[in-house]
Formats: sequence, C-alpha cells, structure tokens
Amino acid sequence: MIEVIRQDFPRGEFRAVLFDFDGTLSLIRRGWQDVMIPMMVDILAATGTQESREALHAHVEEFVMRLNGKQTIYQMLQLAEEVRARGATPCDPLEYKRRYHELLWERIRPRVAALEAGTLTPEELTVPGTHRLLARLHQRGLPLYLASGTDLVYVRKEAHALDVDQFFGPRIYGAVDNYRTFSKALVIQRILQETGISGSQLLAFGDGFVEIEETRRVGGVAVGVASNEETRQGINEWKRNRLLRAGADIIVGDYRQEQELLDLLGL
Repeated sequence: MIEVIRQDFPRGEFRAVLFDFDGTLSLIRRGWQDVMIPMMVDILAATGTQESREALHAHVEEFVMRLNGKQTIYQMLQLAEEVRARGATPCDPLEYKRRYHELLWERIRPRVAALEAGTLTPEELTVPGTHRLLARLHQRGLPLYLASGTDLVYVRKEAHALDVDQFFGPRIYGAVDNYRTFSKALVIQRILQETGISGSQLLAFGDGFVEIEETRRVGGVAVGVASNEETRQGINEWKRNRLLRAGADIIVGDYRQEQELLDLLGL
C-alpha cells in the first residue's frame, strides 16, 4: 500500500536521493531494540534504584525509541545521564556503545555468516524491493546517498554484504566517535552544496524521525518507510504514527510497488 499524506508535494524535479540504512534498506540489525533496552535496564538496575525492572524497561524504551535515527552515541549519552541521575557514576558513553555493539554482534553474527556462505540472499535481509528500487533510481542517473546513525565502519561492511554499496559509491555516511562531526542534517547540507540543487529537489527515504524531519526542513520530499522488520509484510503502525509526526509526505511498508511509487513521484 502507498499512502499519500501530502497531495501537493512537488513531483518529477528530484536531482538527488537520500536513504537511511537500518529498517529502510537493511534488515541485518532487526531486533536491535531487544539488545539495547535490556542492556540499559541491567545497567540502571545495578545503580541500586528502587524502580522495578518493568518501570525501568518502560522508561528506557521511551528514550531509546525517541532517539532512534540519531547516532547510537546519543542513546548512550542519555544512558549515562540516567545512571548519574540515580546517584551512580556512569561509564564513558563510548564504553557503553562498545558493550552494546558486542552484544548486538552476537545476535546478528549468524545472519552475516549466512550471507557470506550464500545460505541467505541479500534480498532476504533487505526491505522487499530494495534492490529493484535502487537500480531504477540509479539508472535514471540520480546520485544516491546513504546516511545512517550506525557507525560508518559497520554501515560500509553491511552495505557491501547486502550488495547495495554499488549504488552509492563513496556517498555512504555513518556515525563516528567524534559524534559532533556527523549528523543527517549535515549530510543533507553536504548534498545540497555538492550538487547545487535546491531543497525541493531532494527526495529521501527513511523509517526514522530524523531523516524525515530534516528533509522536510529544507523543503524536500520525504517517503516514510513504515517497514515491518520481522514479517517483511505490511505496515508497522508504531513507525507509521511516528513518521506522520515527523512530516512524511508518503508512507510505504516496502518497495514491492516500486513502479507505482516512481510514477507517483514523477520519476
């Protein structure tokens, strides 16, 4: 299903396309919340707080999902503040991020191994229709950009494993330890400067709040991808509601109807 939210969005004049990665293209990291949230609950419970694990889980889930789409370090910075607020001394946020990546790797290692062994195909670990959509946009000569809140070293490896890096070339951006030097807003400004296009000529796809909001801020058109990462079918209503609040012009669950979507966009 393609849901049009803003009927009068500009069509056909796009000169660059921005994609988020996790949940928008890649499903390698699906279920990351089930790693990050319990880790943070364990850390907060160890402060000696009198809060129940259920209350901690609800609190952690709120800020983790609110910050989703930003660099992972922002969730860890918030964790450090939560530890401090409970009277304990936090670790360096980079240490929390390292710990999270180690735990997440244990979860996703079998998926990466299956990709490398050929027992899983890239199509099985991407949002349906990803490769067709990227190929169609690439064939039209549009420069494609990838920007992720996940660390750049992982984004590059996982994009290569999924065989989507070919469509982006050097235009792949991700988080770095010096987090103040990277944001999706900065990537958007770089796109506009490099290409000389206006904001209204930028098209973006994303399943998170940040890329949708920042694209609309410069006058671009934002396709919200409310992907159901577990079933690879239908719409994730929680994502849809969040994407609506961010200002998405269009909502899709995947790219199975890429021809209808491109027609709608004037491409």
